[in-house]
Amino acid sequence: MTRPSEFLSYRDAGVDIDAGDALVEAIKPYARRTLRPEVLAGIGGFGALVELPKRYREPVLVSGTDGVGTKLKLAFTLDRHDTVGIDLVAMSVNDVLVQGAEPLFFLDYFACGKLDVEVATRVIKGIAAGCELAGCALIGGETAEMPDMYPPGEYDLAGFCVGVVEKGDVIDGRGIEMGDAVIGLASSGAHSNGYSLIRRILARARPDLAADFNGRPLAESLMAPTRIYVKPVLALARALQVKGIAHITGGGLVENLPRVLPSGVRAVLERSAWPMPALFRWLQEQGNVLDSEMHRVFNCGIGMVVVVASADADRALRFLQDAGEVAYRIGSIELRASESAPTVIV
Repeated sequence: MTRPSEFLSYRDAGVDIDAGDALVEAIKPYARRTLRPEVLAGIGGFGALVELPKRYREPVLVSGTDGVGTKLKLAFTLDRHDTVGIDLVAMSVNDVLVQGAEPLFFLDYFACGKLDVEVATRVIKGIAAGCELAGCALIGGETAEMPDMYPPGEYDLAGFCVGVVEKGDVIDGRGIEMGDAVIGLASSGAHSNGYSLIRRILARARPDLAADFNGRPLAESLMAPTRIYVKPVLALARALQVKGIAHITGGGLVENLPRVLPSGVRAVLERSAWPMPALFRWLQEQGNVLDSEMHRVFNCGIGMVVVVASADADRALRFLQDAGEVAYRIGSIELRASESAPTVIV
């Protein structure tokens, strides 16, 4: 016969159901601030219900999913958990934006070995803040406490976004042609890409992360959240014809811009057309990184690219600057010879 002292509970196995319940209650106020009129049922059920906005005649759904990558390792080291949620949202909403879609709703997945309610609340509060910046609703997610799967104090994040665009307004790059202008929107830092290399550079340089770096601690520069471009770029697309959009993530300008270019053309970018931010200059110097590698790993100061007709370039620049973006005309579209690269930086 089993004695009472031998009874096992889920908590004995490392999973605290009460902590999970406490987290849900803690994050509800932040999620509530993100709700849109289309949300019929959000956090708390088995599934969330969202109807399509009634203003769309032929709605097309656009989905995206992503994570934050090894930027999380730096967050653990620095005990900075307040902005990685913004990074998580940004990586997905900026992706669906590329096709002209308005982000409609977002869900997150938070996984850890042992749930720290205070840390998880900070992370999800950041996710809610990112959703507010993007104008999409945080309607649910999953918190997975899995003992022995993660080292103490660590967690992983993934996110999923659904956006909607009018079928006739999908931006797919097919209209891009010779002579079009390439406009770059400034990044806020390294965003969420290249952090395995950044961490290797930090291990080599061993800098004081609390020391002043260009007016703020180096740690803040390294952990600056990914910029969310949704509202200004959607407004630009309503104001004039945007032919193509590229989110500059892993692969940099040279590998992301070609994803929206039709065959027969290439993008020629002028490296002197925008300033290389101090963070990237420092990383290149400390890591002795080649220019070609910098361009393939980092955004190097440009987080989003839009392609417009040359005649619309000045108007687009003024519009973006009035919306609070720092933007530059960084290149043009040219005829591509069969042996040439689809994007070159000169």
